[in-house]
Amino acid sequence: MSYNIQIFRIETKEREQKLDLDDFFETDENLVPFTDQQFKDLKERLLQYGYNLTSETDQELHFNHDDEDYGMVLLTSNGVYFNTGWNRNSIFETRMVASEFTDSGEFAKYDPQNDGWEEV
Repeated sequence: MSYNIQIFRIETKEREQKLDLDDFFETDENLVPFTDQQFKDLKERLLQYGYNLTSETDQELHFNHDDEDYGMVLLTSNGVYFNTGWNRNSIFETRMVASEFTDSGEFAKYDPQNDGWEEV
């Protein structure tokens, strides 16, 4: 079992709340893509947090962290997907890191295990 948290553009949050669809996240067209600059900044920020780029394709970047409490991350054109183990330390660290990604106001954190969108 794993714990998952996602980061999306704030416009995706607004769209999801407006549409209120049960399967909103299952349709890529619902997700507002990152700008090229946002994508580059997110990649750089993950590297600054100690995540290591482990594989790269045209559409996604995979990261791991030497400290297993930080789990794995998938960066795509429209979301950052954190995945970690189901233990207290891992959940705490992943939730904290993901929350820090929202500090600019450009992004919103979605935590399906914790009632959805994080409200600041």
